[in-house]
Amino acid sequence: MSVMTSGPITSQNTGGWLRRIGWLERVGLLGVLAVTCLAVFGPLIAPFDPMLRVADAYLPPGATHLFGTDEIGRDLFSRVLLGVRYTWLPGLAVIGIALVIGSAVGVFAGMMGGWVDALFQRIVELFLVLPSTLIAISVVAALGPGLLNTMIAITIFWWPWYARMTRDEVRRIRSRPHVEAARIAGVSDMRLMLRYLLPGTVPALLIAATLDVANIILTLSLMSFLGLGLPAPAPELGAMTARSIDSLTTYWWLPILPAIVIFVMSVCANLAGDGIRSALRGA
Repeated sequence: MSVMTSGPITSQNTGGWLRRIGWLERVGLLGVLAVTCLAVFGPLIAPFDPMLRVADAYLPPGATHLFGTDEIGRDLFSRVLLGVRYTWLPGLAVIGIALVIGSAVGVFAGMMGGWVDALFQRIVELFLVLPSTLIAISVVAALGPGLLNTMIAITIFWWPWYARMTRDEVRRIRSRPHVEAARIAGVSDMRLMLRYLLPGTVPALLIAATLDVANIILTLSLMSFLGLGLPAPAPELGAMTARSIDSLTTYWWLPILPAIVIFVMSVCANLAGDGIRSALRGA
């Protein structure tokens, strides 16, 4: 059975993709690229060692120390650069792991149908009705503070969303004529899944995942703010904000600047997600 495929990517196709998104979404995509580069290369470009005292304590933002110094005398800008890594990369990892688990379970349930699909729906509904953030906080509190435990707790309550979406997409794609024709032609279930069903779920999952990045970042920052992330003196952005919140009226840069970085990352992720959604739905 022959399947029509799209032609090669050309500059004209790329230009059409760019024309389908607005300038704000383009700014978001550039912001996501910049944040990813900072997360990967931030420790290499940090002007000072983020763990060592390099100047007097409580220096305000200036030319030498762009974000000032903290209560010990560490360069806050260098610590924020490292904090971006501890927030952004784990967020992407949680999205990736939840996507893999959710898509695998969703495809299996959508293909099998019957009692397997019914059991799957009951399990997913159980996860979705629970207050996920509160349960995740409880899981981290039980396992112990730490970035890995935080990622595990968030992933546990995030994969069902992708599983349900994948299952719904699989059920929809299964009714299409070309899939029915492939089944009648004797295509095996494994080949049917890999060739037709799973690729058909990619656009919806990609849109959902890009729009979820901001939520994951905020959830990780909340966990860190509550003291459930890496222990001090690790420069997690949420923990840095929490530890210096009492200095808001005197040394405002200590809680405000890390919080602003969290806000900027979330906005860039949302704008980029909107751009990817517009591009994929307009394709």
